[in-house]
Amino acid sequence: MSATSAVPTPQRGFFGHPRGLSTLFFTELWERFSYYGMKAILAYYLYRSTAEGALGLDRSFALSLVAIYGASVYMSGVAGGWLADRVLGGQRAVFHGGLLIMFGHIVLALPIGLAGVYAGLVLIVLGTGLLKPNISTVVGGLYDRQDPRRDSGFTIFYMGINLGGFLAPLVCGFLGEEYDWHLGFGAAAVGMALGLVVYRIGVRGLGDSAATPPNPLPAGERGRVLGRITAAVVGAVLVVGLLVVTGVLGAEGVINLISLLSVLLPVGYFAVMIRSPRTTPVERSRVIAYIPLFIAAAMFWLLFEQSATVIAAFADTRVDNSFLGLSFPPSFVQSINPVMIIAIAPLFALLWVRLGNRQPVTPRKFGFSLLLVGLSFLLLMVAGQGDPAVRVGFLWLIVMYLVMTCGELMLSPVGLSVTTKLAPRAFASQTMGLWFLAAAAGQGVGAIVVRSYSDENAVTYFGVLGGLAIALGVALVLGAKSIHGLMRGVD
Repeated sequence: MSATSAVPTPQRGFFGHPRGLSTLFFTELWERFSYYGMKAILAYYLYRSTAEGALGLDRSFALSLVAIYGASVYMSGVAGGWLADRVLGGQRAVFHGGLLIMFGHIVLALPIGLAGVYAGLVLIVLGTGLLKPNISTVVGGLYDRQDPRRDSGFTIFYMGINLGGFLAPLVCGFLGEEYDWHLGFGAAAVGMALGLVVYRIGVRGLGDSAATPPNPLPAGERGRVLGRITAAVVGAVLVVGLLVVTGVLGAEGVINLISLLSVLLPVGYFAVMIRSPRTTPVERSRVIAYIPLFIAAAMFWLLFEQSATVIAAFADTRVDNSFLGLSFPPSFVQSINPVMIIAIAPLFALLWVRLGNRQPVTPRKFGFSLLLVGLSFLLLMVAGQGDPAVRVGFLWLIVMYLVMTCGELMLSPVGLSVTTKLAPRAFASQTMGLWFLAAAAGQGVGAIVVRSYSDENAVTYFGVLGGLAIALGVALVLGAKSIHGLMRGVD
């Protein structure tokens, strides 16, 4: 792929956007198919009974494990961003990450019990850390910083994510719940393989976008630095493994440790970027402005990412999973959000283009997104009232996801775009990794929070979280003008 580094990025060829956007669109589509397909059935595979071919784990622990897996996926984005910035370049990182993801799903497809789950999830975590932050960096590199097509391009890219997310629960969920769990995981592996094929075929259209590392390690230092990092990682894994084997640290202890790291890691990373001599004064101001956006994003993902944990469990035990005379597995519920994204995202893209300079500034968009995701949880609070043994109508979930999806479109594609614009040049891919650390922090905290959920306390659970999100959203809207000033010319 290094051969593409000297080739200018083609600026036309995909509905008025750079040609490489089509390659990245379909690569991400299949990668997200694999990710969301596996995640649609993971919690059910963990906590349903062995009579159903599942593992029969405690439900609270299973939900916590799924949440901490999500946090780990996004935490690994920092390491993936660093490797892209200093060693691989974004394009090579995407391809190698896809390979690891595919192998992780293959391991999950093997009927080897909980050990297979842990091994498969570790491979997917490592692979997603390489692929996820860097594919967004490659998208950003297709455009100049002031290109008016930029936000629209990211919204189109985001539609690819959600097309994969829509298809995944239907295919993997159906195969997993109706036939065999491992068939569902196997379908996820096939999806990632298709993504790798698309990427290899279309890589030349990416031109020089993230083809080489922007801040490469000197050749004489590369072996020494990478050797030390490898030794540190292996040592940490061995220490944690020893603590687990000897009984000093149980599975919940490991989850708690990762949760703590998910909060501490972004704090440390912000400190490094702000204090770095490679960060200019203007870039430093922009990084400071990014902090409240990061906190808002973490709160948003704390609620949103419960689609695969608490909301999945709510759909499994509290919702009548039939609509318009059709019955379906609970995993199909996780296709509602992606199909709404596909339907609504073009409207938001058109809205931002039509508004132009009159559109809300990014901090205000983030505040509105928190108000909406908080309202979506309040809807679940209302739906959860009454006898837990009585299932509520499926329409509650449709309305809830409609509100949540509008909130997502105010934050997620906009966040991808503003991250590439606020990022210091020396930390380009690593700042994108920091954006995904917001999802890691949200899910890391969520891994602790979801343990308190039960069918009996659904009203309190959804009400408290929804209220907190709304309060933070109001604070962000009120402070939007001050935050926008620190962004120094970035909208």
